[in-house]
Amino acid sequence: MKEILNHLFEYKTLSKEISKEVLMNLAQGKYNNSQVASFITVFLMRSVTVEELSGFREAMMELCIPLDVSAYNTIDVCGTGGDAKDSFNISTITSFVVAGAGQMVVKHGNYGVSSVSGSSNVLQYFGYNFTNDKDFLIRKLETCNICFLHAPLFHPAMKNVAPVRKELGVKTFFNMLGPMVNPANPNNQFVGVFSLELARLYGYLYQGLNKNYAIVHSLDGYDEISLTGNFKVIGNEGERILHPRDLAMHQYTPKDLYGGETVEEAAKIVEKVLSGEGSNAQNEVVIANATIALKTAQPKLTMEEAKEKAEEALFGGEAKKVFLKLIEN
Repeated sequence: MKEILNHLFEYKTLSKEISKEVLMNLAQGKYNNSQVASFITVFLMRSVTVEELSGFREAMMELCIPLDVSAYNTIDVCGTGGDAKDSFNISTITSFVVAGAGQMVVKHGNYGVSSVSGSSNVLQYFGYNFTNDKDFLIRKLETCNICFLHAPLFHPAMKNVAPVRKELGVKTFFNMLGPMVNPANPNNQFVGVFSLELARLYGYLYQGLNKNYAIVHSLDGYDEISLTGNFKVIGNEGERILHPRDLAMHQYTPKDLYGGETVEEAAKIVEKVLSGEGSNAQNEVVIANATIALKTAQPKLTMEEAKEKAEEALFGGEAKKVFLKLIEN
């Protein structure tokens, strides 16, 4: 590791092969915490390259416990986190709306790192027991259109890194990797990222992964479609910048999307929105993300049809039914 760190401290980058090797070693506990922290910190000081991110992803996929969902048409709805915007659990609620609209979802999630409440925090609050039991997860997928993969259970090798990440308490390249290393490797991906630069990196990588994908980033920094201004969508058909009015929606302020200061407050918002009692801002933001997610997994849908499906799932109660079925253990 000493040679690798010296190489990086000289402002040099790593090849895909070396990146993969380092992450494999790191995950297997071959480096001490100081070395791990130093390595992670390099990528807080400069951008990760496509080669490095690709190598890290390959290592994570090789080390994970896989879940075979190839018999189903599934999508992951996931954000990188790390935008430090303290918004409510948009991608989590969106997942239930997408599943409620009839699209199977394999949601990959974790505890919040730079926010109060990640998807795992919220589901745990509602009593959901995390598992990597494959039969249980497939059964959930078949009976309620969604299953939840708690990242630490599928990436056990990452336990050597977890304490360092927690102590650092800031977004790292592991946040960047999260949506890319879903152990089910679904054939559709809707992912929100915290920077324009990362959106481009993801775009390069996803071009070679043979998936339907949509990478979204709100230009004011959100790792989802926030409707607080213009947002970029990068997908199979190229990239475009959209405004809320392009989805026939309103523009909102960051205050409208606030997610609370505790897990309990965050969970109450999830429950409220799924019960059809969300504010206009909360409802429209969820529907906007669900619209693009549904259009990604079902390319033949028009944007209007996808939006209609999302609205029906949320306001018709299907999204809440899916949620209640999922948390029944």
